[in-house]
Amino acid sequence: MTPVHGAAPLRGRSVLPALVGLHIALIIASNYLVQLPFELWGVHTTWGSFTFPLVFVATDLTVRLLGKEVARGVITRVMLPALVASYAVSVLFFEGAFNGWQALGAFNGFVFRIALASFVAYVAGQLLDIAVFDRLRRVSAWWVAPAASTVLGSLLDTALFFAVAFHASSDPFMAQHWVEIATVDYFTKLAVSLACFLPLYGVLLSTLVQRLQPVPLAAGRC
Repeated sequence: MTPVHGAAPLRGRSVLPALVGLHIALIIASNYLVQLPFELWGVHTTWGSFTFPLVFVATDLTVRLLGKEVARGVITRVMLPALVASYAVSVLFFEGAFNGWQALGAFNGFVFRIALASFVAYVAGQLLDIAVFDRLRRVSAWWVAPAASTVLGSLLDTALFFAVAFHASSDPFMAQHWVEIATVDYFTKLAVSLACFLPLYGVLLSTLVQRLQPVPLAAGRC
């Protein structure tokens, strides 16, 4: 599958608000769903493991079809709203239950540290994802670039999030076990991404390439 050229910069500007909105929506959903744990084949995980990897799918498709500069522009516009949204969602909801709007009235340092960790992890993980994908995008096998960028980007994202959020945390359990929990979380997200979202990337890429191909001008038209 080859990149789409030509009108890519114009298309990038026109779809930028939609891409920014998509990233923010996925981050908000993931911050809520990460509070809802369940057990999958004997492994404890959360529903957030099934939503946040979609951010990598969106970023990889953006790099493939519109270029790395557009993808970086999305990250630049998303990162501060994502920080605010992550904090607000984490304060307003605890274990999926709504705490009431009054919860926003008092600053929560513990939650802000988690939101800051989400911010740092998102920016670093996405920028690495873009760099790796852009380096490998010309490899003939369509799956190499998204697979490699997801493996490395998700690794950095997960490591930074848990380290910034829980290293020497005031929560004794998380301070002691964050490395173990981060390891399980990473491999769970990686398995979900490679098994489910890599094929989704391939389907979406094929569909979007067909729709974004420039329409030939009719004969005799200037």
